[in-house]
Amino acid sequence: MSKNDKAWEFLFKKHQILDSINLTGQFIITADQIKETREPRLMAKADTSESLPIIFKENNLGILPISRNSYIISSLNAYQDIEPLSGPITHVVLPDFIQSLQPNNINSESIALNTALATKILSDFLDEDNLFATVSGRMSSGKFNFKIQDKVTKQYHKIEVENSQIEIDMALEGAKSLSLIEAKLLTFSNFLIRQVYYPFRTWKNKLEKCIRNVFFVYSNGIFSLYEYAFDDVYNYNSLYLVRGARYSIEDTQITGPEVDKFISSIVYVPEPSIPFPQADKFDRVVDLCFILLQRDLDLEEITEEYDFDIRQASYYSSAAMYLGLVEKTNNAGSTQFRLTSSGSKIFNLDYKRRQLSLIKLILQHKVFHDVYKLTLLKNSLISINEIVEVMKSNNLYNMESDETYRRRAQTIRSWIGWVLGKIES
Repeated sequence: MSKNDKAWEFLFKKHQILDSINLTGQFIITADQIKETREPRLMAKADTSESLPIIFKENNLGILPISRNSYIISSLNAYQDIEPLSGPITHVVLPDFIQSLQPNNINSESIALNTALATKILSDFLDEDNLFATVSGRMSSGKFNFKIQDKVTKQYHKIEVENSQIEIDMALEGAKSLSLIEAKLLTFSNFLIRQVYYPFRTWKNKLEKCIRNVFFVYSNGIFSLYEYAFDDVYNYNSLYLVRGARYSIEDTQITGPEVDKFISSIVYVPEPSIPFPQADKFDRVVDLCFILLQRDLDLEEITEEYDFDIRQASYYSSAAMYLGLVEKTNNAGSTQFRLTSSGSKIFNLDYKRRQLSLIKLILQHKVFHDVYKLTLLKNSLISINEIVEVMKSNNLYNMESDETYRRRAQTIRSWIGWVLGKIES
Protein backbone atom coordinates (compact mmCIF):
# COMPACT_ATOMS: atom_id res chain seq x y z
CA MET A 1 0.00 0.00 0.00
CA SER A 2 1.45 3.40 -1.01
CA LYS A 3 1.71 6.51 1.16
CA ASN A 4 -1.29 7.99 -0.67
CA ASP A 5 -3.32 4.82 -0.10
CA LYS A 6 -2.61 4.88 3.63
CA ALA A 7 -3.30 8.60 3.91
CA TRP A 8 -6.66 8.33 2.15
CA GLU A 9 -7.65 5.36 4.29
CA PHE A 10 -7.02 7.56 7.33
CA LEU A 11 -9.01 10.50 5.94
CA PHE A 12 -11.95 8.36 4.85
CA LYS A 13 -12.19 6.90 8.33
CA LYS A 14 -11.69 10.17 10.23
CA HIS A 15 -14.20 12.18 8.19
CA GLN A 16 -16.65 9.31 7.53
CA ILE A 17 -16.43 10.07 3.84
CA LEU A 18 -18.18 6.92 2.62
CA ASP A 19 -21.11 7.53 4.99
CA SER A 20 -21.48 11.05 3.63
CA ILE A 21 -21.35 9.85 0.03
CA ASN A 22 -23.92 7.14 0.70
CA LEU A 23 -26.20 9.76 2.27
CA THR A 24 -25.75 12.78 -0.02
CA GLY A 25 -23.91 11.41 -3.05
CA GLN A 26 -20.74 13.42 -2.46
CA PHE A 27 -18.18 14.69 0.03
CA ILE A 28 -16.40 18.04 -0.15
CA ILE A 29 -12.91 17.84 1.33
CA THR A 30 -10.74 20.88 1.94
CA ALA A 31 -7.04 21.27 1.25
CA ASP A 32 -6.51 21.85 4.99
CA GLN A 33 -8.15 18.50 5.79
CA ILE A 34 -5.96 16.74 3.22
CA LYS A 35 -2.88 18.42 4.69
CA GLU A 36 -3.46 16.44 7.88
CA THR A 37 -1.71 13.60 6.04
CA ARG A 38 0.21 14.75 2.94
CA GLU A 39 0.41 17.64 0.51
CA PRO A 40 -2.84 18.03 -1.51
CA ARG A 41 -0.90 18.21 -4.79
CA LEU A 42 0.30 14.65 -4.13
CA MET A 43 -2.92 13.34 -2.63
CA ALA A 44 -5.28 14.63 -5.31
CA LYS A 45 -3.07 13.79 -8.28
CA ALA A 46 -4.51 10.86 -10.22
CA ASP A 47 -3.93 11.55 -13.92
CA THR A 48 -5.06 8.03 -14.84
CA SER A 49 -7.70 5.77 -13.32
CA GLU A 50 -4.98 3.22 -12.50
CA SER A 51 -3.30 5.73 -10.18
CA LEU A 52 -6.39 6.36 -8.07
CA PRO A 53 -5.94 5.37 -4.42
CA ILE A 54 -7.17 1.89 -3.53
CA ILE A 55 -10.16 3.11 -1.50
CA PHE A 56 -11.33 5.17 -4.50
CA LYS A 57 -11.10 2.16 -6.83
CA GLU A 58 -12.90 -0.14 -4.43
CA ASN A 59 -15.83 2.28 -4.16
CA ASN A 60 -15.99 3.57 -7.78
CA LEU A 61 -15.02 7.08 -6.70
CA GLY A 62 -13.21 9.96 -8.33
CA ILE A 63 -11.93 13.34 -7.15
CA LEU A 64 -12.00 16.74 -8.85
CA PRO A 65 -10.98 20.23 -7.66
CA ILE A 66 -13.84 22.72 -7.36
CA SER A 67 -11.88 25.67 -5.99
CA ARG A 68 -8.32 26.51 -5.05
CA ASN A 69 -8.90 24.95 -1.62
CA SER A 70 -11.51 22.22 -2.02
CA TYR A 71 -12.29 19.01 -3.89
CA ILE A 72 -15.39 16.93 -4.56
CA ILE A 73 -15.31 13.16 -4.01
CA SER A 74 -18.12 11.22 -5.61
CA SER A 75 -18.86 8.45 -8.11
CA LEU A 76 -17.45 10.38 -11.05
CA ASN A 77 -16.82 9.09 -14.57
CA ALA A 78 -13.73 11.28 -14.79
CA TYR A 79 -11.46 9.50 -17.30
CA GLN A 80 -11.26 9.00 -21.06
CA ASP A 81 -9.82 5.88 -22.69
CA ILE A 82 -7.02 6.61 -25.11
CA GLU A 83 -6.09 4.19 -27.88
CA PRO A 84 -2.59 3.97 -29.37
CA LEU A 85 -2.47 5.52 -32.82
CA SER A 86 -1.69 3.36 -35.83
CA GLY A 87 -0.87 4.12 -39.43
CA PRO A 88 2.09 5.96 -40.92
CA ILE A 89 4.54 8.04 -38.90
CA THR A 90 5.37 11.39 -40.50
CA HIS A 91 9.10 12.11 -40.57
CA VAL A 92 10.10 15.66 -39.59
CA VAL A 93 13.42 17.47 -39.51
CA LEU A 94 14.98 19.57 -36.78
CA PRO A 95 16.57 22.67 -38.36
CA ASP A 96 20.37 22.35 -38.71
CA PHE A 97 21.07 25.59 -36.84
CA ILE A 98 19.34 24.41 -33.65
CA GLN A 99 21.94 22.85 -31.39
CA SER A 100 20.25 23.01 -27.97
CA LEU A 101 17.55 20.46 -28.89
CA GLN A 102 18.70 16.90 -29.49
CA PRO A 103 16.49 13.98 -30.60
CA ASN A 104 18.16 11.58 -28.15
CA ASN A 105 17.77 13.90 -25.16
CA ILE A 106 14.09 14.78 -24.99
CA ASN A 107 13.59 14.24 -21.28
CA SER A 108 10.93 16.74 -20.22
CA GLU A 109 7.50 17.85 -21.39
CA SER A 110 8.74 21.37 -22.16
CA ILE A 111 11.64 20.08 -24.29
CA ALA A 112 9.27 17.72 -26.14
CA LEU A 113 6.86 20.60 -26.85
CA ASN A 114 9.65 22.95 -27.96
CA THR A 115 11.00 20.22 -30.25
CA ALA A 116 7.54 19.74 -31.75
CA LEU A 117 7.34 23.49 -32.32
CA ALA A 118 10.81 23.69 -33.91
CA THR A 119 10.15 20.77 -36.27
CA LYS A 120 6.77 22.20 -37.37
CA ILE A 121 4.91 19.19 -35.94
CA LEU A 122 2.42 21.46 -34.19
CA SER A 123 1.94 23.67 -37.25
CA ASP A 124 1.27 20.62 -39.40
CA PHE A 125 -1.11 19.00 -36.94
CA LEU A 126 -3.06 22.18 -36.24
CA ASP A 127 -2.94 23.28 -39.91
CA GLU A 128 -1.87 26.80 -38.96
CA ASP A 129 1.38 28.39 -40.13
CA ASN A 130 1.66 31.42 -37.87
CA LEU A 131 1.40 30.16 -34.30
CA PHE A 132 2.43 32.12 -31.23
CA ALA A 133 2.98 30.77 -27.72
CA THR A 134 0.69 32.67 -25.36
CA VAL A 135 -1.09 31.74 -22.11
CA SER A 136 0.78 28.75 -20.68
CA GLY A 137 1.49 27.99 -17.03
CA ARG A 138 -0.63 28.02 -13.88
CA MET A 139 -3.69 30.21 -13.60
CA SER A 140 -7.15 30.42 -12.09
CA SER A 141 -10.08 28.75 -13.82
CA GLY A 142 -12.63 31.44 -13.13
CA LYS A 143 -16.23 30.33 -12.52
CA PHE A 144 -18.21 27.77 -14.51
CA ASN A 145 -20.51 24.80 -13.99
CA PHE A 146 -20.88 21.48 -15.76
CA LYS A 147 -22.46 18.06 -15.51
CA ILE A 148 -20.53 14.82 -15.15
CA GLN A 149 -21.77 11.25 -15.38
CA ASP A 150 -22.05 9.04 -12.32
CA LYS A 151 -19.78 6.04 -12.79
CA VAL A 152 -22.38 3.61 -11.41
CA THR A 153 -25.88 4.99 -12.04
CA LYS A 154 -24.99 6.79 -15.32
CA GLN A 155 -27.05 9.75 -14.10
CA TYR A 156 -25.43 13.19 -13.96
CA HIS A 157 -23.97 15.26 -11.12
CA LYS A 158 -23.93 19.04 -11.43
CA ILE A 159 -20.66 20.61 -10.32
CA GLU A 160 -19.72 24.25 -9.85
CA VAL A 161 -16.11 25.34 -10.12
CA GLU A 162 -14.81 28.66 -8.88
CA ASN A 163 -11.16 29.71 -9.16
CA SER A 164 -9.68 26.23 -9.24
CA GLN A 165 -6.03 26.16 -10.24
CA ILE A 166 -5.38 24.96 -13.79
CA GLU A 167 -2.14 24.45 -15.68
CA ILE A 168 -1.61 24.69 -19.43
CA ASP A 169 1.59 23.11 -20.74
CA MET A 170 1.53 25.11 -23.96
CA ALA A 171 -0.98 27.42 -25.61
CA LEU A 172 -0.58 28.31 -29.28
CA GLU A 173 -2.69 31.00 -30.89
CA GLY A 174 -3.12 31.43 -34.60
CA ALA A 175 -5.48 33.41 -36.77
CA LYS A 176 -8.21 30.78 -36.50
CA SER A 177 -7.90 29.30 -33.02
CA LEU A 178 -6.29 29.00 -29.62
CA SER A 179 -4.92 25.49 -29.07
CA LEU A 180 -4.47 24.33 -25.47
CA ILE A 181 -1.97 21.50 -25.16
CA GLU A 182 -1.68 18.94 -22.37
CA ALA A 183 1.67 17.17 -22.66
CA LYS A 184 2.88 13.81 -21.32
CA LEU A 185 6.17 11.93 -21.58
CA LEU A 186 4.52 8.57 -20.93
CA THR A 187 1.98 6.31 -22.61
CA PHE A 188 -1.36 5.85 -20.86
CA SER A 189 -4.46 3.76 -21.43
CA ASN A 190 -6.65 6.66 -20.21
CA PHE A 191 -6.34 10.22 -18.97
CA LEU A 192 -8.16 12.61 -16.64
CA ILE A 193 -10.56 14.65 -18.77
CA ARG A 194 -10.25 17.55 -16.31
CA GLN A 195 -6.77 18.25 -17.69
CA VAL A 196 -8.29 19.41 -20.97
CA TYR A 197 -11.83 20.32 -19.86
CA TYR A 198 -11.02 22.91 -17.17
CA PRO A 199 -8.61 24.90 -19.42
CA PHE A 200 -11.13 24.60 -22.29
CA ARG A 201 -13.97 26.02 -20.19
CA THR A 202 -11.74 28.75 -18.75
CA TRP A 203 -10.75 30.09 -22.18
CA LYS A 204 -14.06 29.33 -23.86
CA ASN A 205 -15.56 31.92 -21.51
CA LYS A 206 -12.93 34.51 -22.45
CA LEU A 207 -12.51 34.26 -26.23
CA GLU A 208 -14.77 34.22 -29.25
CA LYS A 209 -12.42 32.22 -31.47
CA CYS A 210 -12.30 28.43 -31.56
CA ILE A 211 -10.65 26.69 -28.59
CA ARG A 212 -8.92 23.44 -29.56
CA ASN A 213 -7.83 20.74 -27.12
CA VAL A 214 -4.68 18.75 -27.86
CA PHE A 215 -3.40 15.79 -25.86
CA PHE A 216 0.30 15.44 -26.68
CA VAL A 217 2.38 12.35 -25.88
CA TYR A 218 6.10 11.90 -26.47
CA SER A 219 7.29 8.35 -25.84
CA ASN A 220 10.08 6.17 -27.23
CA GLY A 221 10.99 8.60 -30.01
CA ILE A 222 7.40 9.10 -31.26
CA PHE A 223 5.26 12.24 -30.97
CA SER A 224 1.56 11.23 -30.76
CA LEU A 225 -0.98 14.03 -31.00
CA TYR A 226 -4.71 13.72 -30.31
CA GLU A 227 -7.21 16.52 -30.88
CA TYR A 228 -10.39 16.31 -28.79
CA ALA A 229 -13.59 18.34 -28.84
CA PHE A 230 -16.66 18.51 -26.62
CA ASP A 231 -20.01 17.87 -28.26
CA ASP A 232 -21.71 19.73 -25.42
CA VAL A 233 -19.72 22.50 -23.73
CA TYR A 234 -21.49 21.86 -20.41
CA ASN A 235 -21.07 18.07 -20.49
CA TYR A 236 -17.71 16.89 -19.12
CA ASN A 237 -18.25 13.45 -20.70
CA SER A 238 -19.10 14.64 -24.22
CA LEU A 239 -15.43 14.44 -25.22
CA TYR A 240 -14.68 12.81 -28.57
CA LEU A 241 -11.58 12.32 -30.71
CA VAL A 242 -11.41 14.60 -33.74
CA ARG A 243 -8.16 13.30 -35.17
CA GLY A 244 -4.78 11.88 -34.28
CA ALA A 245 -1.33 11.73 -35.92
CA ARG A 246 2.19 10.50 -35.20
CA TYR A 247 5.53 12.11 -35.98
CA SER A 248 9.21 11.38 -35.43
CA ILE A 249 12.55 13.07 -36.04
CA GLU A 250 14.32 9.72 -36.24
CA ASP A 251 14.23 6.91 -38.78
CA THR A 252 11.42 4.63 -37.59
CA GLN A 253 11.25 2.20 -40.50
CA ILE A 254 12.09 -1.34 -39.41
CA THR A 255 11.53 -4.20 -41.84
CA GLY A 256 11.05 -7.91 -41.27
CA PRO A 257 14.38 -8.77 -42.96
CA GLU A 258 16.18 -6.27 -40.70
CA VAL A 259 14.73 -7.99 -37.63
CA ASP A 260 15.58 -11.44 -39.03
CA LYS A 261 19.18 -10.38 -39.64
CA PHE A 262 19.49 -8.77 -36.21
CA ILE A 263 18.23 -11.87 -34.37
CA SER A 264 19.84 -14.46 -36.68
CA SER A 265 22.58 -15.21 -34.16
CA ILE A 266 20.22 -15.22 -31.20
CA VAL A 267 21.29 -17.31 -28.22
CA TYR A 268 18.57 -18.31 -25.79
CA VAL A 269 19.06 -17.22 -22.20
CA PRO A 270 18.00 -19.36 -19.25
CA GLU A 271 14.83 -18.23 -17.53
CA PRO A 272 15.84 -15.96 -14.64
CA SER A 273 14.75 -16.46 -11.04
CA ILE A 274 12.68 -13.27 -11.38
CA PRO A 275 8.94 -14.05 -11.71
CA PHE A 276 7.66 -14.34 -15.28
CA PRO A 277 6.40 -10.95 -16.48
CA GLN A 278 2.84 -9.89 -15.75
CA ALA A 279 2.98 -6.54 -17.54
CA ASP A 280 0.84 -6.46 -20.66
CA LYS A 281 1.79 -3.03 -22.03
CA PHE A 282 5.39 -3.21 -23.20
CA ASP A 283 5.40 0.52 -23.97
CA ARG A 284 5.21 1.08 -20.23
CA VAL A 285 8.30 -1.04 -19.67
CA VAL A 286 10.06 1.22 -22.17
CA ASP A 287 8.76 4.39 -20.50
CA LEU A 288 9.90 3.15 -17.10
CA CYS A 289 13.42 2.65 -18.44
CA PHE A 290 13.46 6.17 -19.85
CA ILE A 291 12.47 7.49 -16.40
CA LEU A 292 15.29 5.50 -14.80
CA LEU A 293 17.70 6.86 -17.40
CA GLN A 294 17.35 10.20 -15.60
CA ARG A 295 17.69 8.94 -12.00
CA ASP A 296 17.28 5.93 -9.74
CA LEU A 297 13.86 5.53 -8.08
CA ASP A 298 12.29 3.48 -5.33
CA LEU A 299 8.91 1.78 -5.77
CA GLU A 300 6.98 4.67 -4.20
CA GLU A 301 8.69 7.20 -6.48
CA ILE A 302 7.86 5.07 -9.53
CA THR A 303 4.17 5.18 -8.58
CA GLU A 304 4.30 8.98 -8.35
CA GLU A 305 6.39 9.52 -11.50
CA TYR A 306 4.35 7.20 -13.68
CA ASP A 307 0.85 7.33 -12.17
CA PHE A 308 1.09 3.62 -11.41
CA ASP A 309 -0.45 2.05 -8.38
CA ILE A 310 2.03 0.21 -6.19
CA ARG A 311 1.12 -3.19 -7.66
CA GLN A 312 1.68 -2.03 -11.25
CA ALA A 313 4.97 -0.39 -10.28
CA SER A 314 6.10 -3.75 -8.93
CA TYR A 315 4.93 -5.66 -12.04
CA TYR A 316 6.60 -3.32 -14.54
CA SER A 317 9.86 -2.95 -12.64
CA SER A 318 9.98 -6.75 -12.36
CA ALA A 319 9.34 -7.09 -16.12
CA ALA A 320 12.26 -4.73 -16.87
CA MET A 321 14.45 -6.80 -14.52
CA TYR A 322 13.37 -10.00 -16.31
CA LEU A 323 14.87 -8.56 -19.52
CA GLY A 324 18.06 -7.45 -17.80
CA LEU A 325 17.31 -3.76 -18.30
CA VAL A 326 16.86 -2.86 -14.64
CA GLU A 327 18.37 -3.98 -11.36
CA LYS A 328 17.75 -3.35 -7.67
CA THR A 329 20.23 -1.49 -5.54
CA ASN A 330 20.36 -0.53 -1.88
CA ASN A 331 20.83 3.14 -1.13
CA ALA A 332 21.04 4.11 2.55
CA GLY A 333 18.77 1.25 3.50
CA SER A 334 16.24 1.99 0.75
CA THR A 335 15.69 -0.38 -2.18
CA GLN A 336 15.90 1.49 -5.46
CA PHE A 337 15.72 0.56 -9.11
CA ARG A 338 18.30 1.61 -11.70
CA LEU A 339 19.20 0.77 -15.27
CA THR A 340 21.81 -1.93 -15.72
CA SER A 341 24.84 -1.11 -17.85
CA SER A 342 23.11 -2.94 -20.71
CA GLY A 343 19.89 -1.01 -20.11
CA SER A 344 21.72 2.30 -20.04
CA LYS A 345 23.49 1.48 -23.29
CA ILE A 346 20.26 0.47 -25.06
CA PHE A 347 18.35 3.57 -23.92
CA ASN A 348 21.05 5.85 -25.23
CA LEU A 349 20.77 4.38 -28.74
CA ASP A 350 18.86 5.94 -31.62
CA TYR A 351 15.29 4.80 -32.28
CA LYS A 352 15.95 1.96 -34.72
CA ARG A 353 18.84 0.36 -32.85
CA ARG A 354 16.93 0.70 -29.58
CA GLN A 355 13.87 -1.10 -30.94
CA LEU A 356 15.98 -3.88 -32.51
CA SER A 357 17.89 -4.34 -29.26
CA LEU A 358 14.65 -4.57 -27.25
CA ILE A 359 13.19 -7.06 -29.73
CA LYS A 360 16.31 -9.20 -29.38
CA LEU A 361 16.09 -9.08 -25.58
CA ILE A 362 12.51 -10.34 -25.74
CA LEU A 363 13.18 -13.08 -28.30
CA GLN A 364 16.25 -14.35 -26.42
CA HIS A 365 13.67 -16.03 -24.19
CA LYS A 366 12.76 -19.19 -26.06
CA VAL A 367 9.05 -19.15 -25.27
CA PHE A 368 8.73 -15.65 -26.77
CA HIS A 369 10.77 -16.67 -29.82
CA ASP A 370 8.62 -19.77 -30.37
CA VAL A 371 5.43 -17.70 -30.18
CA TYR A 372 6.96 -15.12 -32.54
CA LYS A 373 7.85 -17.78 -35.13
CA LEU A 374 4.42 -19.42 -34.86
CA THR A 375 2.76 -16.03 -35.27
CA LEU A 376 4.75 -15.35 -38.44
CA LEU A 377 3.88 -18.80 -39.74
CA LYS A 378 0.15 -18.23 -39.19
CA ASN A 379 0.35 -14.56 -40.24
CA SER A 380 -1.63 -13.46 -37.16
CA LEU A 381 -1.26 -13.35 -33.39
CA ILE A 382 -1.96 -16.83 -32.06
CA SER A 383 -4.56 -17.45 -29.36
CA ILE A 384 -3.99 -17.53 -25.61
CA ASN A 385 -4.69 -21.27 -25.59
CA GLU A 386 -2.00 -21.86 -28.23
CA ILE A 387 0.49 -19.77 -26.26
CA VAL A 388 -0.27 -21.79 -23.10
CA GLU A 389 0.60 -24.96 -25.03
CA VAL A 390 3.89 -23.38 -26.17
CA MET A 391 4.65 -22.46 -22.54
CA LYS A 392 3.98 -25.99 -21.35
CA SER A 393 6.06 -27.51 -24.15
CA ASN A 394 8.95 -25.33 -22.96
CA ASN A 395 8.48 -26.59 -19.40
CA LEU A 396 8.04 -22.98 -18.41
CA TYR A 397 7.69 -22.95 -14.64
CA ASN A 398 5.36 -25.12 -12.64
CA MET A 399 2.40 -22.80 -12.48
CA GLU A 400 -0.38 -23.40 -10.02
CA SER A 401 -3.26 -23.36 -12.48
CA ASP A 402 -4.21 -22.91 -16.11
CA GLU A 403 -5.49 -19.46 -15.15
CA THR A 404 -1.97 -18.48 -14.07
CA TYR A 405 -0.64 -19.75 -17.39
CA ARG A 406 -3.29 -17.74 -19.21
CA ARG A 407 -2.39 -14.50 -17.40
CA ARG A 408 1.27 -14.94 -18.31
CA ALA A 409 0.29 -15.94 -21.86
CA GLN A 410 -1.51 -12.61 -22.21
CA THR A 411 1.77 -10.82 -21.49
CA ILE A 412 3.57 -12.94 -24.11
CA ARG A 413 0.86 -12.17 -26.66
CA SER A 414 1.00 -8.44 -25.89
CA TRP A 415 4.79 -8.26 -26.13
CA ILE A 416 4.83 -10.12 -29.45
CA GLY A 417 2.13 -7.70 -30.61
CA TRP A 418 4.48 -4.86 -29.67
CA VAL A 419 7.31 -6.50 -31.67
CA LEU A 420 5.10 -6.90 -34.74
CA GLY A 421 3.88 -3.30 -34.37
CA LYS A 422 7.46 -2.09 -34.80
CA ILE A 423 7.92 -3.96 -38.08
CA GLU A 424 6.88 -2.23 -41.27
CA SER A 425 4.41 -4.39 -43.18
